[in-house]
Amino acid sequence: MLTTLRRRWRSTAAVSVVAGAAVVATALTMLPSTAAVTPKIAAGTLVGWAAQNGGTTGGNGGSTVTVTTASALDSALQASGARIIKVSGTITVSGMRKVTSNKTIQGVGSGSGIRGGGLSMSNVSNIIIQNLTFSGSSDDAINVQDNSHHIWIDHNVFTSATDGLVDIRLGSDFITVSWNITRSHDKTFLLGSDDSNTGDRGKLRVSYHHNWFDGTNQRHPRVRFGNPVHVYNNYYARTASYGVASTTEAGVLVEGNYFENVSRPTTLAQGTSPNGKLVQRNNHFVSSGTPMTNGTVNAIPYAYTLDTASQVKSIVSAGAGVGKLGL
Repeated sequence: MLTTLRRRWRSTAAVSVVAGAAVVATALTMLPSTAAVTPKIAAGTLVGWAAQNGGTTGGNGGSTVTVTTASALDSALQASGARIIKVSGTITVSGMRKVTSNKTIQGVGSGSGIRGGGLSMSNVSNIIIQNLTFSGSSDDAINVQDNSHHIWIDHNVFTSATDGLVDIRLGSDFITVSWNITRSHDKTFLLGSDDSNTGDRGKLRVSYHHNWFDGTNQRHPRVRFGNPVHVYNNYYARTASYGVASTTEAGVLVEGNYFENVSRPTTLAQGTSPNGKLVQRNNHFVSSGTPMTNGTVNAIPYAYTLDTASQVKSIVSAGAGVGKLGL
């Protein structure tokens, strides 16, 4: 079975990976391609952990409201029941704005977003955040915590927050982070906030795919406890410190990514956090260092389509960020 899969990865432009396939540490050299390519999964399609265990529908079925001011945004975010919230233009807020369950929050066009603050999800579920530019937050751009689940963060641009760009922690679960761009930031995507939070065991299951890490420094993501965390088909360009870190009981599968000018594509222990498990396979490396691996990780339980790693730079740079969904 494993030999068959490896041959297929070498010979085709994409691969459908079936739930239950064993995870082994395999590094394959893949030839670069300059041909125009398109992703095998259409932009705006939910795949990964947020599609499991009932899926994520956000505000589907609720009323639609367009907001242009901070007060109107707050009112819509905190309303009871399902809502589709259209953010028109850039809205300046202060601090972290709370989001209640069953919400879809979408920017209108390519010029809409949230400046100066961020969105906070605590003990909520079924939320979609799309097509927004987050800039200059005084805290996190997005914070997901306290057993929040079924969250989809898709096609956004994140830059220059004071703390994290997308932090996921404290028992949160069933989350997909896809087709986003990060720029001008240090600590980018944190998954699991502390080595002592043993309640995170069995949770923090997140899929990160088709994101563009453009010159950011570290945590793309940095993982504790989550197993398996799935990091695939992302484009890493000039990430200064490291790409992906697996620590403290984590299990991370890193596959089909494009690493360009990244001295440490994958790493393990960080600070006082011990090594986690990490498997890397089918990644493409350009002027980058040697990835670190350790042990095996739990099998990915869902079917997904893997784009060929050498084509991921073209696919992601063309498809990630705002203005790509026709919203």
